[in-house]
Amino acid sequence: MKLPRVECPKCRRSTAVAPMAGSLTKGRLWRHDDASARRDPEGFLVSCSESLSTVDLPEAGRQMELDLDAPDPADAPEPEPLDTLALF
Repeated sequence: MKLPRVECPKCRRSTAVAPMAGSLTKGRLWRHDDASARRDPEGFLVSCSESLSTVDLPEAGRQMELDLDAPDPADAPEPEPLDTLALF
């Protein structure tokens, strides 16, 4: 599933946003690194302080669309039998 991306309000990085249960218009930013403070003094990566914050979704409440032109599985040809050998 491809998640929509929004700009982080703090570090301005393009970040994936996951929909929140119970809300069609809100989502949570995925955890991401702040480009200006990538490591702490011990050398570990530092997450942006806006990670996991609630933001507005760019396309709120869009209904999933189905591809109605897909072929019917019942009309598919029967697969040819495979030549198998007994193992034991």
